[in-house]
Amino acid sequence: MSTDSAYELGFRSVDREFVDRRLPVEGSLPDWLSGSLIRNGPGRFEIGDRRVTHWFDGLAMLRRYAFEDGEVRYTNRILRTEAYERALAGETMGEFGTDAGLRTPLKWLRALGPPEATDNAPVHVARLGGEFLALTEAPRRVAFDPVTLESRGEFAFEDELTVHLATAHHVVDGARGETVGYGLEFGRPHRFHFFRIPDDERRRELIGSVEATGPGYVHSVAVTTDHVVLFETPLHVSLPRLLAPWNQGLLDGLVYRPERGTRIVVVDRHSGEVVAEPVVPPFFTFHHVNAFEDDGEVVADLVEFEDDGIVRALSFASLSEDAFSAAPDGRLVRYRIGHDGRVSRRRLYDGGLELPTVPPPVRTHRHRYVYAQATDRRGANGLVKVDADREVATEWWERGVYVEEPRMVPRAGGTAEDDGVVLATALDTVGERSLLLAFDAANLEELARAELPHVVPFGFHGRFFGDV
Repeated sequence: MSTDSAYELGFRSVDREFVDRRLPVEGSLPDWLSGSLIRNGPGRFEIGDRRVTHWFDGLAMLRRYAFEDGEVRYTNRILRTEAYERALAGETMGEFGTDAGLRTPLKWLRALGPPEATDNAPVHVARLGGEFLALTEAPRRVAFDPVTLESRGEFAFEDELTVHLATAHHVVDGARGETVGYGLEFGRPHRFHFFRIPDDERRRELIGSVEATGPGYVHSVAVTTDHVVLFETPLHVSLPRLLAPWNQGLLDGLVYRPERGTRIVVVDRHSGEVVAEPVVPPFFTFHHVNAFEDDGEVVADLVEFEDDGIVRALSFASLSEDAFSAAPDGRLVRYRIGHDGRVSRRRLYDGGLELPTVPPPVRTHRHRYVYAQATDRRGANGLVKVDADREVATEWWERGVYVEEPRMVPRAGGTAEDDGVVLATALDTVGERSLLLAFDAANLEELARAELPHVVPFGFHGRFFGDV
């Protein structure tokens, strides 16, 4: 089947919601695997008689895969939000990159300023302040029931911290009982704020703030036991363009300025002080893998792109041409940053990859293994496990199968970093179906697969919750 089918199937709106549907399993899921993989991503792309034009703008849909006693059950639900209600009324929204027509300047006139940020939250999920939240990069968070996936309304922190662009990627530090995040506040000057959220509390404690020189568009950061590392790439947010009445979303406000280079900001997690601030040659990144301390240096692994081409390559105009084949490939790169400002860079894997994760117990500590979606091939996305110490990789591919973000679930009582299973959802364009795949984390041997009752659009991120 052609790669065109990946676009037709992977970006088709879902028209049905399932509740606790038992999935048929080929192979065997481990008996010890218990909990839920909850994923987020767009589920509906048509609004009234129009279709959104960028992948990031579809209406959010949560997916839950619940594991117990070798079985898996599936639930999906479109997130009920103000954006959802407006979409039912036929109102097209300009969010990340979709043209909202005349509605955007009309909303400006009614509001006497820029319209309120969207509450459509299709990017990630988190557990903060005792709630499960659906997240996007707008500073609006939607709570949901982790079992039924029903929306519980908007979530608000009980603090005074102001951010205008928020992270959807929080770093959970289980050893310290807190989650680390950041946000961008526009002003004079623009500032990045770093904060911690104690477990089960609804307040953010400010770690520190630094001036944003772009301000750069930052999708995620890296966290070690002692530092937060922010890579401010030269993809900058232009406020004049962002605030123009004809602006259709964040994409219209982004300008790539390679002459500015990429600024690396290392902030002490305890004092909030900047300990290093070197500038390196320009590149763009969405996702960090992990970071750790090593002999007086901060080591940060990330997925590096040569420039910002990946951002526009994810519009439907590009994706419809040849699925993901036109999108540039990200590279797994390790940066070592000394407190004296010296930086070294090393590529760890020759292939292309994205959506990287590490085993949860090693997050913020030294890791050896990276699991990610493997790219670099036409007509499929694979799965890759990179041994960062030996700089070798194990890959899994199947013709016509597009693997999404993998999540490694450690086996309770295991001692090896890769003792567990890797869970990944996938689109099988040959069989025209969506799958849940389970692999042995040690060797990527396939253990089981389960077919979903419908084709699910390509999603973004998720987390495994062992107690749900």
